[in-house]
Amino acid sequence: MKSEAFSFLFEEGMELVEEAANYLDGKGKIEASALSHELSMAYANESVQLTDRLVEITKWLLAQRALAYGTGTEEHSYILGHYVSKSLEVITTPVSVFDNLPQGFRELCGLTARLYSRVCQLDQLISEAEGMRSVIGNPVAEQHQMIAQAFAHSH
Repeated sequence: MKSEAFSFLFEEGMELVEEAANYLDGKGKIEASALSHELSMAYANESVQLTDRLVEITKWLLAQRALAYGTGTEEHSYILGHYVSKSLEVITTPVSVFDNLPQGFRELCGLTARLYSRVCQLDQLISEAEGMRSVIGNPVAEQHQMIAQAFAHSH
């Protein structure tokens, strides 16, 4: 996927990973330490979800970029970055609790969830396009295969 849109998506994803790391290691730690037990547990849960989403996004983006630039094989891309787990799309904390988490953290969760949703949609479109290519196939290769089979049966 060598396009300006993909380059933008890639940069956006990598910037979000860096922003999240800086927040969680800095301001997020300070804010989390001041939370009540219930909010602290919600923060921890959503932090894990946030991190999981970012890992999936990063893995998918890197695999797609490697495939586009010829530094990875289709099998490698398939293993590392295909079929993004759709189970990470939703925030699991009740809204009434989530709304009481620090604003910066909620914004980061929202940005990550939206980017993750876009990656999932793009992954679905790529999967569907690949499925169509495999159904359509290569007519020349199919003819070669039929000829080879015909000659193999004649001996």
